[in-house]
Amino acid sequence: MARTDRTASSRQLAALWSIATGVSLCASSIRRRLLQCGLRARTPLYRIHLTHDHRRLRLQWANQHRDWRADWQHVVFSDESRFNLWYHDGRIRVRRYAGERHLPECIIERHSGRTPGVMVWGAIAYHRRSQLLRIVGNLNSNRYIREVLQPEAVPFLQSLPGAVFQQDNARPHTARIVKSFFAAQQVQLLPWPACSPDMSPIEHVWDVIGRRLARDPRPVASADELWIACNMEGCDDEVCPALILMLWGSVAWLCKMG
Repeated sequence: MARTDRTASSRQLAALWSIATGVSLCASSIRRRLLQCGLRARTPLYRIHLTHDHRRLRLQWANQHRDWRADWQHVVFSDESRFNLWYHDGRIRVRRYAGERHLPECIIERHSGRTPGVMVWGAIAYHRRSQLLRIVGNLNSNRYIREVLQPEAVPFLQSLPGAVFQQDNARPHTARIVKSFFAAQQVQLLPWPACSPDMSPIEHVWDVIGRRLARDPRPVASADELWIACNMEGCDDEVCPALILMLWGSVAWLCKMG
């Protein structure tokens, strides 16, 4: 039963057992037996919902970049990320054996939602990182040019000979006015498949910062305080460059795996 429905709680499993066998078992007995069998309740791995076309384009992109080697060292990965004032896991757990984290039945698809927090933009290169920028309110194409590209992204790219700029396919990034701006600034872009944040190294940097913020015992009472904390963690020498250098190899590995 637990392997059929990985998200069933011990109380639900006890009720199902009673219906199926006529024998009553308490939830603690169910949990104990599951632990004896190696099934532990763990936080599920979340992923973005991918359509057939999304999967096809991701595979196509990976195959096109399979033979890249030194080229990856010229790529500047950029992204926005939102950090919340509090963190929660939805109280959902899945029961799985060791090594089953990536099984489809142990993964829950998630959809982004709005909670109080701060939005930031940043970029990482092979040996360097940009300044972290705070994005207040909704980011449209004009604000993207005025508040991100002109003051930070383009100067950062121009300081790196042969730089190739990566961004996702969010509407502010792909608007006609933004494409014209890139052309005028002679910015070379890396084509990027839709719905593929997991393929970018900078997502792992956001993850490190988020986990550090969650572990910080000092309470954060406002968005301004959270921004200060994000800036401190993002500028931590332990986050970069060692982590970034390690992550670059993961991109090439993903392409070879297809």
